[in-house]
Amino acid sequence: MTVKEAIEQRRAYRSLEPVEISDAVVEDLARCAQLAPTCFNNQPARFVFVRDPGVLTELKTAFSPGNEWCYAGSMVIAVSTKRDMDCIIKDREYFLFDTGLQTALLILRVTELGLVAHPIAGYNQERVRKVLNIPQDFQVITLVIVGKHSQSISPVLSEKQVEAERIRPARLPLDKVMFYDRYKPAPSEG
Repeated sequence: MTVKEAIEQRRAYRSLEPVEISDAVVEDLARCAQLAPTCFNNQPARFVFVRDPGVLTELKTAFSPGNEWCYAGSMVIAVSTKRDMDCIIKDREYFLFDTGLQTALLILRVTELGLVAHPIAGYNQERVRKVLNIPQDFQVITLVIVGKHSQSISPVLSEKQVEAERIRPARLPLDKVMFYDRYKPAPSEG
């Protein structure tokens, strides 16, 4: 699979079924994340790979309503970082950008392995910190739910979520997100 194929095949599916995820796969994912370009090679992301059934059950208490589909994940990757672990150059702080790059490479590798990696924002950060022993000065950026895509639609999904399972959600038109030579705001951006 090429990088472009992984990008095109990557989907944030919610209908998942169990899959065995070995230590070797976890270490492979972590190594791929380490290879992302980061400011001065600081590698600010910290990943907690959760596979233990007991810890996964405890972590479920942190998921927001509407994210019950996450219970079917075989692994949850908690992604965290803190501001002073990366470059701060005048008014530019790189820690969130670089953590995103590291997470994106990890997600593409999961896709290449034939699995689903669905990052979520719906969780209680304090509860995640407590369950996973993440220090208070770290920001939990996302939880990445990993599993095998199920051909059966999960019964816990909302109508909107079911539609997103069937058809990839639309992307903005290119003329709204890319420009040649100079930025040209849309009339709605003022």
